[in-house]
Amino acid sequence: MTCKKIFLSLIFLMISHFAFCANDISLMKKAKEQGMTFYWDSLSETGMLEKNGHQISFRKNEEILLLDNAAMIISDAPTLVNNQIYVSARFIEDANNFFADDSENMFKVGAILIDAGHGGKDPGAGKTYEINGKKVLIQEKDINLRVAKMLYERLKTAYPDKKIILTRDKDVFLSLSERTDIANGVKVPENEAVLFISIHVNSSLNKTSSGYEVWYLSPGYRRTVIDKSVAEDDKSLFPILNSMMEEEYTTESIMIAKFIMDGLQSQIGNESKARGIKAEEWFVVKNSNMPSVLIELGFVSNEKEALLLNNEAYLKKASLGIYNGISAFITHFERSKGFTAANEN
Repeated sequence: MTCKKIFLSLIFLMISHFAFCANDISLMKKAKEQGMTFYWDSLSETGMLEKNGHQISFRKNEEILLLDNAAMIISDAPTLVNNQIYVSARFIEDANNFFADDSENMFKVGAILIDAGHGGKDPGAGKTYEINGKKVLIQEKDINLRVAKMLYERLKTAYPDKKIILTRDKDVFLSLSERTDIANGVKVPENEAVLFISIHVNSSLNKTSSGYEVWYLSPGYRRTVIDKSVAEDDKSLFPILNSMMEEEYTTESIMIAKFIMDGLQSQIGNESKARGIKAEEWFVVKNSNMPSVLIELGFVSNEKEALLLNNEAYLKKASLGIYNGISAFITHFERSKGFTAANEN
């Protein structure tokens, strides 16, 4: 190569480098165009991009990009001009390369199964009260189905890309084993989760008992949640893998329970009291191979609360509270790529 050609090549590389590194791209505008969520903290002068369950953290005038709080790369430093963040084409390319490799493998909630407890010949808890001079039988199976249908409509509208399934959509009897068979029969890709939400109403010999509660499977209960074929080559691996997955389901169930409890409290307020999150080995929950919770909406044995549970407006509040809790869990689960326990500690 002649000296002239070498000189021209160097000039071309220098021009290309400066053109590539010029911070002339508005990050806010580019992030919106490419489906990234952009956060900026003006006090600390740090920012973050989110997409496909991944995060990129950066700081003004620094070349280091932190990827998912686990790895680092060197890129062009972002600059702040007139309170706007500007970046180079290289910065955008590095971000896109990082986000792209998980576009098909991100963890997400693929299906939500809503189980309206009881039904048909099994009415569940029930009590007759006088309403406007008439005797009215308030039955658990009816309340469960009304709330389940409301929740179904909300989820179906909000998440058209997810499978939203009712175990029953009318007054029919399903055994507990049939319900869990329906749940475990839902097929989703390996990177997708199924949530199991069972809706019930409480009753007590104590007529003053009142309030709503959310139950999850007791960590003390041991079950088989994975296919034994995954450890065909080494049988000693099966109990280890099963235990790990079981603990993950329990952690996620506790988180769902907490989000739903928060959602119910926000919507119901002082109309009924929150009895808290509890653990139990409910058959309908313990045999489902997925994160699962059981919600007790209130006590039909308490006249004041029974009348609330017979009120359409109140049930809409309850269904909205449950929906908001599920929605909050989905957001957390999908943004953290499914690793809820690891990201909480």
